[in-house]
Amino acid sequence: MSYYAGEYDVAVIGAGHAGIEAALASARLGCSTALFTINLDWVGNMPCNPSIGGTAKGHLVRELDALGGQMGKAADATTLQIRMLNRGKGPAVHSLRAQIDRRAYSGYMKHAVELEPSLDVKQAEITNIEKQDDGWKLTTMLGAEYTVKAVILATGTFLGGKIFVGEVNFQSGPDGTFAATELSKSLKKLNLPLRRFKTGTPARVDKASINFDALDIQEGDAEVYPFSFSTEQNAVENKVVCHISYTNEKTKEIILKNLHRSPLFSGQIEGVGPRYCPSIEDKIVRFADKERHQLFIEPCGENTEEMYLQGMSSSLPEDVQIQIYRSIKGLENVKIMRNAYAIEYDCIDPLALEPTLEVKGHSGLYGAGQFNGSSGYEEAAVQGFVAGVNAAHKILGKEPFVLTRESSYIGTLIDDLVTKGCSDPYRMMTSRSEYRLLLRQDNADERLMQKGYELGLVDKQTYDDFLARMKQTHTEIERLEQTYVGPGDKINKMLSEKGTTELSAGASLADLIRRPQISYDDLAEFDKDRPTLCHAVKEKLEIHIKYEGYIKRQELKVKEQIRLEKTLIPDGLDYSKIEGLRLEAREKLAKVNPKSIGQASRISGVTPADVSVLLIVLEKINRKGENNQ
Repeated sequence: MSYYAGEYDVAVIGAGHAGIEAALASARLGCSTALFTINLDWVGNMPCNPSIGGTAKGHLVRELDALGGQMGKAADATTLQIRMLNRGKGPAVHSLRAQIDRRAYSGYMKHAVELEPSLDVKQAEITNIEKQDDGWKLTTMLGAEYTVKAVILATGTFLGGKIFVGEVNFQSGPDGTFAATELSKSLKKLNLPLRRFKTGTPARVDKASINFDALDIQEGDAEVYPFSFSTEQNAVENKVVCHISYTNEKTKEIILKNLHRSPLFSGQIEGVGPRYCPSIEDKIVRFADKERHQLFIEPCGENTEEMYLQGMSSSLPEDVQIQIYRSIKGLENVKIMRNAYAIEYDCIDPLALEPTLEVKGHSGLYGAGQFNGSSGYEEAAVQGFVAGVNAAHKILGKEPFVLTRESSYIGTLIDDLVTKGCSDPYRMMTSRSEYRLLLRQDNADERLMQKGYELGLVDKQTYDDFLARMKQTHTEIERLEQTYVGPGDKINKMLSEKGTTELSAGASLADLIRRPQISYDDLAEFDKDRPTLCHAVKEKLEIHIKYEGYIKRQELKVKEQIRLEKTLIPDGLDYSKIEGLRLEAREKLAKVNPKSIGQASRISGVTPADVSVLLIVLEKINRKGENNQ
């Protein structure tokens, strides 16, 4: 028997990283919100590696924090070890990565959603979703019926989830949880274009069974930087070390000998796996000439003996997994606590989504995270935030919230998904952006915090602190440009030791900082008027000064792109009747239905010649409109 259980403005299905940010954003914007999860003990769970950040992913977390999201704060509060990746490269690719206490992170997020005044958290499996005239009706497995104005699908890998370990496979979500099979059937009835993707996770092993003396040590950074702009720098510390080992010829031999038992190669797995995070058996086959593959041995928490073997996901049988892991230096006597597995799940073709993450033709229905074809906690979280804001804005009668490619990695990610689509689980990388030097993690607050404040999701104190940092940065840059130092034995000795040309005449401090070898701090003893600044300000001003010319060139490219983005395409344009467009372009344009020439130019299969035809057509339409006025 069914019964009416109540109504909400927004319902979020799934309480993983996408669902949490979606529910918090919606509730904080004033919408009554319900967050549904199959198991309340797994809110904010990390079924794969308990880490936050990484190359490009760290950028996403900082952007989310600048907008008012929760992930950065949660990561700072539960960090075990933190490092800045790519230090030897330019600032565009510097990325934070933190090893996280898995259960502490989940507990932090569970409490955060429980404390949110306009948000109700419910342990219930949604089994059916139906469109109604004024919104949607959701039904739980126990028969509770809810009416809502908007729904956000943040189902992760639960939707039609199926686990594979060798010859064994069964319906399941990650970590031995229930799969959402009935909801998958319900979404298919709505004619959503669902498809199957696959991901995997390595084994967790017993710390006591590892020979750490045989492993390389990986320390955290001596100078720690937090994810959140509101976290004090000294509030985050390194509590543990991680370790490194490598596969070898014996490992390779075991895997090749047992490939016929892998569901990945036997054809049992239908879903498409992640290109940039393959299983160990996939690596061995794809990179046959490589002598060894690196793996990281990382703790899952302070109060557990479980260790995570990053880089060693597998769907091979359990007995083969034991052989593989024990073939590796330091793991000769390792004991598996949780075996590795692959999981297959349903997700939507993201070309069916608007830039707001609303499903085309299904008003009030949004997707976020792995449901949209992406992979990764960070990619999920930022999509959840955007979906939550847009669902709330639609209900409140506010403008859609869409971030552009030139504004953020979040904008790049969503634009890639809804414009280009993806043939395998999408992972954010710095190479996906044309504007990497502008979209650094250090300036995420400059790019996005005003938007977060205007949304109402960044508090005044945080925003005022940001404005103070910006004022300090600009004031100090101006002072450095106007402060000169002359040649002298002391400064020339320093310059010589740094490997740069000695001074023969006066130079501004800014000009000295422009030299690749010289940092802001190197000039401290030669600058008597130097103010006391926090690291964030020093980093900002140094990057601005050193890369000023490159930044200005990228800003010119951005202006041209903005012009194309502002050249709007009218709704309902019939591409099939436009002469000069190739057949493929007509089909792709009709499917994506781009909002602007800029978006049209990024569609796979649309050439510059096609764009030129579109510009001519739009010019004719505009002229005709002017003549009719």
